[in-house]
Amino acid sequence: MQGPTSVPRATGRPRSAAADTAILAATREALVELGWSKLTLGDVATRAGVAKTTLYRRWAGKNELVVDAVAELFDELELPDRGSLAADIEGVVLQFAVILARPETKSGLMAVLAESTRDDALRARIRASIVDRQKRLVLAGRARAETRGELAPETDPEEAARTVDLIFDMVAGAVVHRCVVSAEPADEEWVRSFTRVLLLGLTSA
Repeated sequence: MQGPTSVPRATGRPRSAAADTAILAATREALVELGWSKLTLGDVATRAGVAKTTLYRRWAGKNELVVDAVAELFDELELPDRGSLAADIEGVVLQFAVILARPETKSGLMAVLAESTRDDALRARIRASIVDRQKRLVLAGRARAETRGELAPETDPEEAARTVDLIFDMVAGAVVHRCVVSAEPADEEWVRSFTRVLLLGLTSA
């Protein structure tokens, strides 16, 4: 699992992975119990059993801390090998929906997205910590589908990169809207229908 993208820190004792884990877990716990508006770094430090200065050495503020706490949840996503491209997509989308259903994910994600509308640095952090890291799933899925002969290899690197971005945007956008904005279930029936439209298009579907 990748660690948080932290602010520059002075040299000294190495960072403690255990402290990072405790802080991010405490942040998610506080999001559920207190909500975004009442969450403070002091409360997170107390829950994690660390000094407040420990948090400030790692994160510039609440926004960055919450982004990394939510990013760690998305790092749990795995691309299952279910025998076909369609089945693999269905598997990862179902996992994605389960993560989005967690109270700490919904609270944290919606809060930082709202804050990012007026904070370019925060938007860049969301892109680096969540979006770019999870594009690994698209890359892995395409590579597996090419090996199976389900997709033709991309010969143009720029076009391949644009395709990865487009696939990620379509999947993430649809699932976040379904689960978080519309608050509707992304159950197996919905996921099958979505995957069919994603792969075949509207006219074929």
